[in-house]
Amino acid sequence: MSTVIQSRKACTVNPLKMSQPIGGALAFMGIADCMPMLHGSQGCTAFGLVLFQRHFNEGIPMQTTAMSEVATVMGGLDNIGSAILNIQQRTKPAIIGICSTGVTETKGDDVDGYLKNFRATHPELDRLALVYVSTPDFKDAFQDGWAKAVESMVKGLAEPSSARREGSVNFLVGSHLTAADIEELREISESFGLEATILPDISGSMDGHIPDDFTPNTLGGTPVEAIRRMGEAELTIALGEQMRPGAEALMAKTGQPYVLFDRITGIEATDQLLDCLSQLSGQPVPGKYRRQRSQVIDAMLDSHFFFGGKKIAIGAEPDLLWNIGSWFSEMGAIITAAVTTTHSPLLEQMPCEEVLIGDLEDLEARSAGCDLLITHSHGRQAAARLNIAFLRMGLPIFDQLGAAHRLSLGYRGARDLTFEIGNLLMAQEEENRPDSWPLPTEDHDAHAPFAFG
Repeated sequence: MSTVIQSRKACTVNPLKMSQPIGGALAFMGIADCMPMLHGSQGCTAFGLVLFQRHFNEGIPMQTTAMSEVATVMGGLDNIGSAILNIQQRTKPAIIGICSTGVTETKGDDVDGYLKNFRATHPELDRLALVYVSTPDFKDAFQDGWAKAVESMVKGLAEPSSARREGSVNFLVGSHLTAADIEELREISESFGLEATILPDISGSMDGHIPDDFTPNTLGGTPVEAIRRMGEAELTIALGEQMRPGAEALMAKTGQPYVLFDRITGIEATDQLLDCLSQLSGQPVPGKYRRQRSQVIDAMLDSHFFFGGKKIAIGAEPDLLWNIGSWFSEMGAIITAAVTTTHSPLLEQMPCEEVLIGDLEDLEARSAGCDLLITHSHGRQAAARLNIAFLRMGLPIFDQLGAAHRLSLGYRGARDLTFEIGNLLMAQEEENRPDSWPLPTEDHDAHAPFAFG
């Protein structure tokens, strides 16, 4: 059991956490033909827009209600209506996802009540889905915003159904999964003959593909109609503790059972997922996954010399911290420093002595003497000052390419992660660093073959 403590500093130095509104906005970006909108000032939206553009290296659809000082004080509900009408006229989305910000939450706008009245006065917009989620940025963190957006989509769009479509399954995926992880999840479920509805599906919208035709809304993702029919699936599988409220909301609305997997990386986690899909489909695990499992075991054998006893420092959202921290523990490494952004039931189960809810300054102070530091790109200066290996993980990653395509789910994800981190740890050992190898002397021909024996 781990002890969870809260940082008591007077201010945050070099923040680790990202805000709730952008977590909710990213979840809406996993919906097809969607326009995410922040109910707040233009600066709030501009911040999230730049962050996503740097991470994904893609154009980002996002709008704002453009709250001014006067509207903030007097009430900005009319700004929501004007923004909806303007968006509908210009981009014609299938859904608009509205996330609140600290500015409007402090004022206390009754957005739900306003949207009901707006609907009544604009019957021509009856086919436009509107989903509002309360995500004040003065509390909680990125994964909380994502989780609340998913829960709001389930409550607002999913329809009760007594019918069940055989061979259909729902996946509610957490914010710690990349586009590559979700794509792998779909491929795995299809290999069992299952039809999967994944919510949210950023593998269709934020995977960096070139569209055939331009659209100002999201390029792909989960269709609104598919969300409405989620109650017809045989089972809902939630990936990440943050998805429990969404799964419970879907069960309460449709009576559909769910199972939750709090981890998606490693042999045991993948075994459990494949066993669940095998029982659901009535099909045996395909042979290709048996071979992939064997590859993971071989990768662990090859690399365990470099993982054993290594001291690891991790700064991440709770679900990502739990996922990667548990995997390191399985590999024989020691979690020396663990810093996260918000509360979660998983924190007390972390395989370390203590978990701190704090910032990157706290992480740096606790990482002295560690062999590897893991966090998003804002931790690169700390790793340089400490002179330790650095692995970028989470969001944002803006100083490397391909963040959305990093895979950690399934056997292939575990294999790739094992080799990637194993190579970082191996390079830290002096005898394995190419720049430390002795140069040929005058008595030795640099071009002569090596002599053995």
